[in-house]
Parts: sequence; C-alpha cells; structure tokens
Amino acid sequence: MIYGFNMNEKKFDPKKLAKLNNPQRLVDIPPDYIWTKLHIKKPDTFIEIGAGTAFFSVAFFEKFKPSALYACDVSEVMVNYIKEHVSLKFPDIIPVKTEESAVPLDSGIADLVFMINLHHELDTPSASVKEAYRLLKPDGQVFIVDWKKKDMLQGPPTHIRCLPEEVKQQMTDAGFKNITIHHELEKHFLVIGNH
Repeated sequence: MIYGFNMNEKKFDPKKLAKLNNPQRLVDIPPDYIWTKLHIKKPDTFIEIGAGTAFFSVAFFEKFKPSALYACDVSEVMVNYIKEHVSLKFPDIIPVKTEESAVPLDSGIADLVFMINLHHELDTPSASVKEAYRLLKPDGQVFIVDWKKKDMLQGPPTHIRCLPEEVKQQMTDAGFKNITIHHELEKHFLVIGNH
C-alpha cells in the first residue's frame, strides 16, 4: 500500500483520508508558487475537481479569497467530510457531489478550475479537462498538478502516473490556449491553460 492506494486500484481509498490533510502537501505543492504562475485579476469563483477533504480548497480559499469555492468530489465520504469539517468553518466552500467527468454546475461560472493529484486516477482524463473548459469564464484558467512519472517513495505506482505532455495535449484538444508546463516542483508537474 503506497500513499493510500490499493496497488490494484487507481482510485484513492477514502478510508485513508487523513493522509490528504498532511501539512507536508503544502510544502510539496505550495499555493503561492502556483499563484505566481497564474494571471487571475479578480478571484471570484473557484472550482476544485477531485477536492478530497478540501485540504487544497481551504488553502486556496484562505490565501486568495474568492467569493465562493466549489469543492467537487465523486466520493460521498469526501463530500460528507467537507460538509462536517470544512463548510461549517468556511461556509463559502461548497461541497458538490459529482460524476467523474460531469460537474453539476452551470457553464462559464469559474475564474479558476483546478485538479491536484487527480489526473492519474481518472478513467477518461480528456473528458474531465473538457468539463473544466465548460465551467470556466471566457478569461478563466485551469491548472493541473500531478505526480511526476518517476520512481519515488510517495505517491501512486509509477505505471499509472501520466506525463505533463499528455495533459497539455488533452488541454489543447479541449480548446485551451497558452498552455504552459512547469517542472520546478520536486515531485509534481504543473500544467496551466487559458480558456
């Protein structure tokens, strides 16, 4: 068992949700670093797809103060966790139960859509990227962070990880422009696209 993954499964095990709240994750994936790569003038509405316990939703909400942040997840366990442990303290972080590539929110509402350590779990990642495009305002941005495809002690099995070039191609196919890949983080890549 590595990082809460069953070796035969791509999906994160909700029983291991405590791992998602490890403060080391903010060291490995610093919101300030990501923010310097984005160009969002006025943060109004954010959407995190695959929010888990909303650990990163809270970090981005506290730092960048959008008026609303929709924390979306396919897992009922995660959505209930957010309701019970996050939304009471942060009522503008709104849990949303989703299907993998269908988010029940209106089109064109978000300034920022993000996915962190989700891409390798997706059955049809291109469909999720298209859904991110649908959710964004015309000048909105998406960013995707996932594990680099190299052997390391943390994270999912190397063989299920994806390459940033694959993510960039999926963004291109969905209609995103000005797509950039960033490799500075030790364990993760960052891909950003503009609507």
